[in-house]
Amino acid sequence: MGKVRLKSRQWLEDSEGNIIMGEGRQRIFELIEQTGSINETAKLMRMSYRGVWGKIRATEEHLNKRIVATERRHGSRLTDDGKKLLMDYSRLKRQCQKADEEIFTAIFTGR
Repeated sequence: MGKVRLKSRQWLEDSEGNIIMGEGRQRIFELIEQTGSINETAKLMRMSYRGVWGKIRATEEHLNKRIVATERRHGSRLTDDGKKLLMDYSRLKRQCQKADEEIFTAIFTGR
Protein backbone atom coordinates (compact mmCIF):
# COMPACT_ATOMS: atom_id res chain seq x y z
CA MET A 1 0.00 0.00 0.00
CA GLY A 2 1.28 3.46 -0.86
CA LYS A 3 1.34 6.37 1.51
CA VAL A 4 -2.04 6.88 3.16
CA ARG A 5 -3.30 10.11 4.65
CA LEU A 6 -6.45 11.17 6.41
CA LYS A 7 -8.81 13.83 5.06
CA SER A 8 -11.59 15.11 7.27
CA ARG A 9 -14.01 18.02 7.33
CA GLN A 10 -15.96 19.70 10.07
CA TRP A 11 -19.15 21.69 9.83
CA LEU A 12 -21.85 22.85 12.20
CA GLU A 13 -25.48 21.99 11.54
CA ASP A 14 -28.79 22.31 13.32
CA SER A 15 -30.97 19.41 14.49
CA GLU A 16 -32.61 19.25 11.04
CA GLY A 17 -29.30 18.94 9.19
CA ASN A 18 -29.14 22.53 7.92
CA ILE A 19 -25.59 23.84 7.71
CA ILE A 20 -24.83 26.72 10.03
CA MET A 21 -21.09 26.97 9.41
CA GLY A 22 -18.70 25.05 7.21
CA GLU A 23 -15.78 25.55 4.86
CA GLY A 24 -17.88 27.35 2.25
CA ARG A 25 -19.25 29.86 4.72
CA GLN A 26 -15.81 30.24 6.24
CA ARG A 27 -14.54 31.26 2.80
CA ILE A 28 -17.49 33.62 2.28
CA PHE A 29 -16.81 35.38 5.58
CA GLU A 30 -13.06 35.57 4.91
CA LEU A 31 -13.67 37.12 1.49
CA ILE A 32 -16.16 39.64 2.87
CA GLU A 33 -13.49 40.74 5.34
CA GLN A 34 -10.88 40.95 2.56
CA THR A 35 -12.97 42.63 -0.12
CA GLY A 36 -15.55 44.56 1.90
CA SER A 37 -18.14 43.45 -0.63
CA ILE A 38 -20.75 40.71 -0.83
CA ASN A 39 -20.93 41.23 -4.60
CA GLU A 40 -17.17 40.79 -5.03
CA THR A 41 -17.27 37.77 -2.71
CA ALA A 42 -19.99 36.22 -4.88
CA LYS A 43 -17.90 36.76 -8.01
CA LEU A 44 -14.80 35.24 -6.43
CA MET A 45 -16.82 32.26 -5.17
CA ARG A 46 -18.50 31.90 -8.59
CA MET A 47 -21.87 32.15 -6.90
CA SER A 48 -24.80 34.47 -7.32
CA TYR A 49 -25.13 37.43 -5.00
CA ARG A 50 -28.44 35.96 -3.88
CA GLY A 51 -26.80 32.61 -3.10
CA VAL A 52 -24.11 34.21 -0.95
CA TRP A 53 -26.63 36.44 0.79
CA GLY A 54 -28.86 33.41 1.45
CA LYS A 55 -26.03 31.56 3.19
CA ILE A 56 -25.22 34.61 5.31
CA ARG A 57 -28.88 35.02 6.31
CA ALA A 58 -29.26 31.31 7.12
CA THR A 59 -26.27 31.44 9.47
CA GLU A 60 -27.55 34.64 11.07
CA GLU A 61 -31.02 33.17 11.59
CA HIS A 62 -29.69 29.93 13.10
CA LEU A 63 -27.43 31.81 15.52
CA ASN A 64 -29.88 34.67 16.06
CA LYS A 65 -26.97 37.09 15.59
CA ARG A 66 -25.96 39.55 12.92
CA ILE A 67 -22.79 38.23 11.28
CA VAL A 68 -22.37 40.67 8.37
CA ALA A 69 -23.03 44.41 8.50
CA THR A 70 -23.71 46.23 5.25
CA GLU A 71 -23.61 49.96 4.65
CA ARG A 72 -23.94 51.71 1.31
CA ARG A 73 -20.97 53.97 1.96
CA HIS A 74 -18.64 51.51 3.65
CA GLY A 75 -19.59 48.23 2.01
CA SER A 76 -19.80 45.00 3.99
CA ARG A 77 -17.83 43.75 6.95
CA LEU A 78 -18.07 41.13 9.64
CA THR A 79 -19.61 42.21 12.92
CA ASP A 80 -17.82 41.37 16.16
CA ASP A 81 -20.03 38.25 16.38
CA GLY A 82 -19.06 37.39 12.80
CA LYS A 83 -15.36 37.76 13.55
CA LYS A 84 -15.73 35.60 16.66
CA LEU A 85 -17.63 32.92 14.71
CA LEU A 86 -14.93 32.86 12.03
CA MET A 87 -12.15 32.71 14.62
CA ASP A 88 -13.88 29.99 16.67
CA TYR A 89 -14.67 27.88 13.61
CA SER A 90 -11.07 28.17 12.36
CA ARG A 91 -9.83 27.14 15.80
CA LEU A 92 -12.25 24.18 15.87
CA LYS A 93 -11.00 23.00 12.48
CA ARG A 94 -7.33 23.24 13.49
CA GLN A 95 -7.88 21.35 16.73
CA CYS A 96 -10.03 18.66 15.09
CA GLN A 97 -7.48 18.17 12.32
CA LYS A 98 -4.67 17.88 14.87
CA ALA A 99 -6.62 15.34 16.92
CA ASP A 100 -7.63 13.42 13.79
CA GLU A 101 -3.99 13.25 12.68
CA GLU A 102 -2.88 11.99 16.10
CA ILE A 103 -5.56 9.27 16.08
CA PHE A 104 -4.77 8.33 12.49
CA THR A 105 -1.04 8.09 13.24
CA ALA A 106 -1.66 5.96 16.35
CA ILE A 107 -3.83 3.52 14.39
CA PHE A 108 -1.99 3.37 11.05
CA THR A 109 1.67 3.73 12.06
CA GLY A 110 3.70 0.93 10.56
CA ARG A 111 1.21 -0.05 7.88
